[in-house]
Amino acid sequence: MEIYRENYINALRTELQETVRDFLTPVALRYGYTESPLETSIKWRPLVLVIGNYSSGKSALINEFLGADIQATGQAPTDDSFTVITLDEKEDPNGPIRTTEERDGKYLLNDPEFPFESLKKHGHRFAAHFRLKRVVSPFLKTLAIIDTPGMLDSITERDRGYNYQEVIGDLAQIADLILVLFDPHKAGTVRETHTSLRDILPSRTFEDRVLFVLNRIDECGSLIDLLRVYGTLCWNLSQITGRKDIPMIHLTYSPKALAASQGPTRGDTSYLDHLENQRDELKKAVLEAPRYRLDNLAAFVETHSERLSHFLEALLSYRKRLRKASLKQTLAGVFFSLACSGAVIAFLAANGMAADPSLLAFIGAGGAMALLLLWLGFVMPLLRDRFHRKALADVDTLTPKENQSRRDTWEVVRKPVLNYLEKTAGRFSTATVKKDLKIVQAVFERGSKEIREALNELATLRPDVPITEPPGPFLASLVAQEDRDLTPLGI
Repeated sequence: MEIYRENYINALRTELQETVRDFLTPVALRYGYTESPLETSIKWRPLVLVIGNYSSGKSALINEFLGADIQATGQAPTDDSFTVITLDEKEDPNGPIRTTEERDGKYLLNDPEFPFESLKKHGHRFAAHFRLKRVVSPFLKTLAIIDTPGMLDSITERDRGYNYQEVIGDLAQIADLILVLFDPHKAGTVRETHTSLRDILPSRTFEDRVLFVLNRIDECGSLIDLLRVYGTLCWNLSQITGRKDIPMIHLTYSPKALAASQGPTRGDTSYLDHLENQRDELKKAVLEAPRYRLDNLAAFVETHSERLSHFLEALLSYRKRLRKASLKQTLAGVFFSLACSGAVIAFLAANGMAADPSLLAFIGAGGAMALLLLWLGFVMPLLRDRFHRKALADVDTLTPKENQSRRDTWEVVRKPVLNYLEKTAGRFSTATVKKDLKIVQAVFERGSKEIREALNELATLRPDVPITEPPGPFLASLVAQEDRDLTPLGI
């Protein structure tokens, strides 16, 4: 059977989602690594997140992509909502571009079709500023867009009623592409943008998913003004990100806004003719979101399997140390019991209180057994609690962190490891942990390799060339070879 590139991409995406659902989610839920199934954040359409200063032209750029005025625009802040814009698949895609349906945040947060269940934690105030728009536009055929409230200088969490930066971080984590917009009037970044670029995005996503965009360049009075603004933005980004290599900055503007602002006081904008290809390149990059989705899904599988492996290694290390400590404590109890019993026998024999050797042996054995039972029943639990408290205090010593990758994964799993050890008081099945570790290591070491090989093969294929072999399933043979017991996982 011959399938084409788009169908192949869809098949790959399905395989990756099933890998997460069948192999990683059960383990993640069992140990409290996550509160909801991992696949909930990757099961929907490719997502493009648009963030930036207020009046940076986010809504105007989105309207330019969609081909109609779907989002309200203006110089002042015009919309304080997070708006998910997706295709209305029930309508004729060739019909007029328009909004066909709007739904509120509660609908988005509770409908399992969407990957936003984890955002419920941000509360009712956030839900009131979260909404869905279904739109008829060919641009949305393979992706969805999330428009965001503009970032400001003096706004606080109390002013908004929810933690704006945390919402941005959660959306960045599930987005396949992030556009960060600036305008010529605020090429220096405002406080919220500074926080997002310095703290939030680096911890929630990868650098290659972020595109920097200098928008509204038609408002520069001349090419010299544009170069000055561009240089200022480059300097500010280098200071915020700490990177010596300045990331590429896409230049764009709205021809519609330019036409509306033409007048005798308008500066020389002839330089825009030389930058028309920049607008096309940006649009092309956004339309590549489905390809980014595959790369991001592969990275998602690799990242979470690696983190879960580290998580489970820490639990096994805890159990190994506990077993070693318990053995030492038990031996100490045996020696203590024997020593005490021997001392009693010597005392009795020295004072002629029990001349019969068999009676002395009985007293000694009975005393030793009684002392050992007391040790095991009362002293050992106290020593185990002491060990547990010390292990929690020294949790960072549970696993080696010999390189930056190990240090990064530990920063993520450290708190879940602590939570699980506190919740279980260290009482969990070592055999189950070993079995689960074998599963996630198989996904990380072998499944990820097969996924990357499939993606590399896909990168060489032309869109119009049919493919004779469908992808996957990636881990079917892996499971059979590794251990017949790896499936099912109690799903």
